[in-house]
Amino acid sequence: MINSTRLQQHIETLGQIGENTVTKGMNRFSFTTEEQQANDVIARFMQEAGMTVTVDAVGNVIGTYGSGEETIMMGSHIDTVPEGGKYDGALGVLSAIEVVHTMAEQQVTPPYKIEVVAFKDEEGTRFGFGLLGSRAMAGLLEEQDLQAPDDDGITIAQAMVDAGFVTDTLASAVRTDIKAYVELHIEQGKVLENADLPVGVVTGIAAPLWLDVKVIGVSEHAGATPMDLRCDALTASSEMILAIEKLAQKFGIVATVGKLQVKPNGVNVIPGQVDFTIDMRDIDEEDVAQAEQQLYEVLQKIAEKRGVQCDTQLLQRVKPAKCDELLIQQVSAAIEAQHLKVHTLPSGAGHDAMNMANVAPIVMIFVRSKGGISHNPLEYSSPEDIAIATQVLYDTIQKIAQ
Repeated sequence: MINSTRLQQHIETLGQIGENTVTKGMNRFSFTTEEQQANDVIARFMQEAGMTVTVDAVGNVIGTYGSGEETIMMGSHIDTVPEGGKYDGALGVLSAIEVVHTMAEQQVTPPYKIEVVAFKDEEGTRFGFGLLGSRAMAGLLEEQDLQAPDDDGITIAQAMVDAGFVTDTLASAVRTDIKAYVELHIEQGKVLENADLPVGVVTGIAAPLWLDVKVIGVSEHAGATPMDLRCDALTASSEMILAIEKLAQKFGIVATVGKLQVKPNGVNVIPGQVDFTIDMRDIDEEDVAQAEQQLYEVLQKIAEKRGVQCDTQLLQRVKPAKCDELLIQQVSAAIEAQHLKVHTLPSGAGHDAMNMANVAPIVMIFVRSKGGISHNPLEYSSPEDIAIATQVLYDTIQKIAQ
């Protein structure tokens, strides 16, 4: 059996790094002091579990247990969104470490190499370009991707160099030896809670399409410019955002405008420029593609009507991923061994697993989230649910290894 007490202690220890002591929100962004401190703690936990720790070309922290030509890999990420929760991503890394720690204590010698990875920058908070570490490991990261800047104009490439990495060694991060990739994660939704179940098995992952939209109007005096003579970038953007909502409903997908910047942002100045982001996703790639095609037409139509300029830029496009049928069966058997009903569900949120699907069979295990809340300090999964899910992860790894 896994050690639930030790796992909870690890969760609390990691949860203190990057914590806002007022809001209790987590703030661990890529290539920052807080993230490095968290990586150091993860590396220590890995070593205590009997693993050898290495860091690859982009900063993925990898713990290795056992040996063999093929690898069974577990993992997730430890970076966060602004004011995030302490379970998102982190639980997947810590539960995987606990699985290996339990194996070491029980002197289990698997026929395959077991690895735990804490992926670099899954959330994309700092640079608007996520899943950095898993892209690199799957061979999907290109040099041009490293030119994405943060709000201070620092690119990923510069941040890597400042952190001591060499950007022309990306190819060394690519893996071709992975027999299976298994990721445990909080659900970030209410499906399992509504089903009154602590754990579920994921069938597929909806992948995000991220766009940056720049709407340019004319900044003028708020009192001296009549309403019918304005080129207001904010009112045009507002109409666009409502149109995005209607498109999502039309195609049965989800779409979110989550970031908005208004310039010059003065109380008595008509907004002359607005920058906003769009996140569109679904498991059906065709539905997203059709919505995207109509989106560009709708945005330009609104821009012409309101006398503003509208430019869109692709930030990232990731393909949806299906989980492997055999791995789903193995997780399901591990859930049944806990005398629980097997509940299958898709993941609306994106995860590192969807990139790893390009180089290995994948599966995900979801843990019940209280109230479905995530990306929020109120994010919570109970110790009891976490213990059950981690035991399911342990049993699944044992089944794969056999």
